[in-house]
Amino acid sequence: MNELYDLIIVGAGPAGLSAAIYMARAKYRVLVLEKDKIGGQITITSEVVNYPGIEITSGNELTDGMKRQADTFGAEFVNAEVLDMELESDIKILHTTKGNYKTLGVILAVGANPRKLGFKGEKEFQGRGVAYCATCDGEFFTGMEVFVIGGGFAAVEEGIFLTKYASHVTMIVREDDFTCAKKVADEVKGKDNITVHYNTEVIEVSGEGMVSFAKFKNNQTGEEWTYEAGADGAFGVFVFAGYVPNTKWLPSIIEKDEQGYIVTDSNQKTNLDGVFAAGDVCVKNLRQVVTAVSDGATAATSLEKYVSDMHHKLKIPELVVNRQNHERVKQVKESVVSSGDSSNGFLSAEIKQQLSGVFARFENKVVLKAWLDDSSLSGEIRGFLEELSELTDQITVIVPKEEGTQQLLPSIEVCYHDGKSSGISFHGVPGGHEINSFIIALYNVAGPGQEIDAQIKEKIKGIDKLINIKIMVSLSCTMCPETVMAAQKAASLSEHIEAEMIDLMHFPELKKKYQVMSVPCMVINDEEVHFGKKGIEEVVSILTS
Repeated sequence: MNELYDLIIVGAGPAGLSAAIYMARAKYRVLVLEKDKIGGQITITSEVVNYPGIEITSGNELTDGMKRQADTFGAEFVNAEVLDMELESDIKILHTTKGNYKTLGVILAVGANPRKLGFKGEKEFQGRGVAYCATCDGEFFTGMEVFVIGGGFAAVEEGIFLTKYASHVTMIVREDDFTCAKKVADEVKGKDNITVHYNTEVIEVSGEGMVSFAKFKNNQTGEEWTYEAGADGAFGVFVFAGYVPNTKWLPSIIEKDEQGYIVTDSNQKTNLDGVFAAGDVCVKNLRQVVTAVSDGATAATSLEKYVSDMHHKLKIPELVVNRQNHERVKQVKESVVSSGDSSNGFLSAEIKQQLSGVFARFENKVVLKAWLDDSSLSGEIRGFLEELSELTDQITVIVPKEEGTQQLLPSIEVCYHDGKSSGISFHGVPGGHEINSFIIALYNVAGPGQEIDAQIKEKIKGIDKLINIKIMVSLSCTMCPETVMAAQKAASLSEHIEAEMIDLMHFPELKKKYQVMSVPCMVINDEEVHFGKKGIEEVVSILTS
């Protein structure tokens, strides 16, 4: 790509969004690259109560607002994974799954991922009792005993959240007290349905298919104790033991500490000129939304002078400088106003606005076949599709009367303009976070579709055996859409691949059959089970192994 940006931000969590707001408002040309969902780790938090000036909100609502602000100031967003970076020259080049981008400055806001402890059975029982996201998986443990591993803010917050579902919550804290603020810890200590074990660590979990046995150890006395659920029972083990910085893929030239966190100065500058870092990926004492936002603002304002100097040094014309997106400002204001309207529909005003932009890019029409039965879910699917079809003539909805090949009902089958199946289907109304995967599925089938790495595309097209992929999800899960989109992208490129999104809430028999206690859960040909978020490269690796 020949376009030159003043700043490219890698990562669209609170730190990256804050940087985008500040730099775009200063009228510099800003691009934000994000491989997953906008918002980062905070989107899995159902309640945020410690962000100054906002008494209570959700992680999604908070970051959605930040995204709209950045939009109105002219920041651009691209859903792409950064594969490599050339950072030592004045003009830096980022190689991504959507092509190459040039920039004068870079802010790395790539965040961190939940830490795995490595206790015996942790890997084997992930998705079958061991979990890392209370918002995504809490409902699967309704009425069960739940153990929460960790003593920090996240562990306490999620432990309290899990009391909505669990019969009882037991906190396993390695230290002699909680490591978060006393007021937050006191809330746990005051709850009758939460028990706390200090100076304790989990050393093993096991069971027949699902976790039904756990062994713990007091790290002061060496005493060990066990918990067993009984012959037919099971329980959950949620791990909230901090995070690991997402930096293994970064160029080695960027200075990092022993744990892999990026080393920066007080202005968030790394050891490379024009390269800054912000948020949880940095060496710091407190990793919270408020500090991430502060880092992003600091990095952006620090970069302003550097970028301005580069303009003069390289004689870059002022035309490169961003101008506020007045049309987007108008659209956002209208969507905010209209979203306040009372409506019982499936699609919000903002989603409808999003869809209109996608429909305008369709190269062909899409046919949606609704395979229905007499369930209440079929009624919801019918209502959803009727509302959707009213938005555009690019989509045709058909309710076939004859029996089809769909074995799991009800179902929305995504077909090409001639009625031929794409191999993509949705078992359930694609609401919540899955509305994004649904929109992308339509775009991939209508064309031109999402761009992916040429080598990955070649591997998909080389698959010559029939493969069925079932991705079981919860609509509250922020990690599920990436796996759904990856599998369905593969299906859109190969006639040998089927990819089905299944809302587990409506299909408890599948939850029982595959012993699913965590999402996303990907099942290959009804036999091979994989838990956890998967990108397109990981999905293709599994399919071709």
